[in-house]
Amino acid sequence: MHEAMSTTEVFLIAMAIIFSIPFLIWRVGKTDYYAPLVIVQIITGILLGPGILGRVFPDYYSFVFSPPVVHSLNGIAWWAVMIFVWIAGIELDLKKAWEHRRESGVTAGLALGTTLIFGCIAAAGMLLFDGWIGTHSAKWQFVLGVGMACAVTALPILILLMEKLDVLRQPIGQRILRYASIDDLAIWGALALILMDWERVGRQGAFLLAFAVSCMAFRKLMVWLQARDRWYVGLIWLAVCAFGADWAGLHFMVGAFLAGAVIDSDWFDQKQMDMLRHNVLLVMMPVYFLSAGLKTNWTLGGAAVFIAAGALLVAAVTGKLLAAQLAGKILKWAPGEASIIGWLLQTKALIMIIFANILLDKGIITSETFTALLLMAIASTMLTVPMVAPRLARMKDIISRST
Repeated sequence: MHEAMSTTEVFLIAMAIIFSIPFLIWRVGKTDYYAPLVIVQIITGILLGPGILGRVFPDYYSFVFSPPVVHSLNGIAWWAVMIFVWIAGIELDLKKAWEHRRESGVTAGLALGTTLIFGCIAAAGMLLFDGWIGTHSAKWQFVLGVGMACAVTALPILILLMEKLDVLRQPIGQRILRYASIDDLAIWGALALILMDWERVGRQGAFLLAFAVSCMAFRKLMVWLQARDRWYVGLIWLAVCAFGADWAGLHFMVGAFLAGAVIDSDWFDQKQMDMLRHNVLLVMMPVYFLSAGLKTNWTLGGAAVFIAAGALLVAAVTGKLLAAQLAGKILKWAPGEASIIGWLLQTKALIMIIFANILLDKGIITSETFTALLLMAIASTMLTVPMVAPRLARMKDIISRST
């Protein structure tokens, strides 16, 4: 029966599995409070990967996720994640951050810097053991890359969680978005530095120069276009920028983020942008989660991977919480406010997974390190709502506090 099936038929079986299993777990198990659907999809991706399904049912795994099927799935995953990162770039609101630059700078700077230090310490500890650093990585690239992965705040997922908590459009929600936006910009800048290929620096310089020049023309074009045409032109711009960045050796997702970061969010209707983000998460991103799951590896042993994930989680959470407490003292926040902000800013999920995927693709980390980072991102995000919701219920006056 297996031999009689075409690649298309097996591909459709894979798609049915990708969409049905996470949904059933989420809906029947009623996991939404601790694990939103997006987290269940990521966990399912790991379970369907070579380390779990491939080890328990190797024949079934090799049948469903054969090279032609995986190749087809990867194409969808690449485009899905490019659109997702592009939207994250568009949603950066640096104008608001500039208007509140002291508050935003202090909070975002501490949130990034403190967590980066903690993450780098954890990464340095991992270097004492074999199997974590990639074959194409210098030690400083590994330490900085893993440290930055701990410092990431997942802006798009943060938006979804704050919608769930009914604080997104409240003053505290907008403040947290400002802090996360600044950190996101810094993190992608650091990633570009990590990925700099000094043997191809001329090509990378040419890309950045061409990008800067074309940005000016692109922005003028977008202002001139009617709103309905901006979506199409924006997607063309996304594909061109992603190609240019990948050609230069910076990775296509860096280009996707840059493509979105130079776009003003007010060029688009906010409801349509929210709907696009939700639709990308619904229709295409589950394929990306599976693609991430297929890259997991437990060769060093489950215990070692879980220990590394635990150390990274402690670094990520402790760094954000400590940073928020320091910012609260400097800016004289109300009691309890720093805890809420710290727990929300430690949200990882998709952006951290995307970040780690790039490090893996470039040989900076191994698949074992990627697996540990993936587990850390899942745990970080699952902690957010249970830790924040009771605090918000006790301190409702903080929700409307503007500074």
